[in-house]
Amino acid sequence: MSFLQISQAIRKFKTFIVATHVNPDPDALASQLAMTMYLKKKGKTVLALAEDTVPERYSFLPGAKMVQKVNTKKSYVYDVAIVVDCGDRGRIGTVNKVLDRKKPLINIDHHITNDSFGTINHVVPRASSTAEIIFEFLLSAKFQLDKDISMLLYLGVMTDTGSFRYENTTSRTHEVISHLLKFDLPVNQYYQRLYETVPLSDIENFTKLMSRFHSAFEGQVIYIELKRSAFKKFSEEFDLRDKIFSYLRSIKGAEVFAILTEQTASKTRINLRSQTRVDVARLAAIFDGGGHSRASGCVIDGNIKQARERILAELKKILK
Repeated sequence: MSFLQISQAIRKFKTFIVATHVNPDPDALASQLAMTMYLKKKGKTVLALAEDTVPERYSFLPGAKMVQKVNTKKSYVYDVAIVVDCGDRGRIGTVNKVLDRKKPLINIDHHITNDSFGTINHVVPRASSTAEIIFEFLLSAKFQLDKDISMLLYLGVMTDTGSFRYENTTSRTHEVISHLLKFDLPVNQYYQRLYETVPLSDIENFTKLMSRFHSAFEGQVIYIELKRSAFKKFSEEFDLRDKIFSYLRSIKGAEVFAILTEQTASKTRINLRSQTRVDVARLAAIFDGGGHSRASGCVIDGNIKQARERILAELKKILK
């Protein structure tokens, strides 16, 4: 029913803003760009807005230059906003400041903690990614895919499933991928751009950094603490958090992984991942965060030491 409502809104209105969450990952960007391309092909006037410009490491994505940094002092004229891959309205960041609450907002997402903040909500927690949902929408709309949109959707699904290794990979996910691969996509080139073109200096700094991780509860929890300055040592091409999680998840017997990042002297960002048993979305929700059962995050009031004590105290209850 919500796909029908989305299609009706697209037919009815002419001008659109498409946005996603701050610090976007490939699924968020791919979904934003694919929806923007679709609307343009439907003859609509579209603005893809973001809190910041596309990170350099994702600048090779088809259509990446379409994303504009929002100007909060500007009044944007539009009919409908579409927000993709965002669990709550606050995660849109500064783009939120230019959205008119009196105008329709379409919310397309797969986060289990999504709070249905849209006028129209299409939230499918069982979907592997928002890109997979966008594919299903375009299929329902009988839209003829092209190579660029297919490449974007492939990348969104591939990255959010950990290259089809995570438990959110379903038989339907593979069916979707089989449709997308009909366009003879250069998937190897894009995979290399995402994961296998790391500057030597980044590898050297990463190796030093990873010697500082900690374990708790007999190795069931692995965590690392980062100061704000840590990110300055790495190039824009290097997704530090993603690389940390990829490295830590290979530790035998570990169930929960956490990155604690100093945001200010009194605020700490927590990024969480888990293997099979712990629902980290519920854990993040304790601190007003959210996400997926195996990948989530939150912000805790307090310095890193205080945040560590609070998050470990909750994990102790869960793991006992």
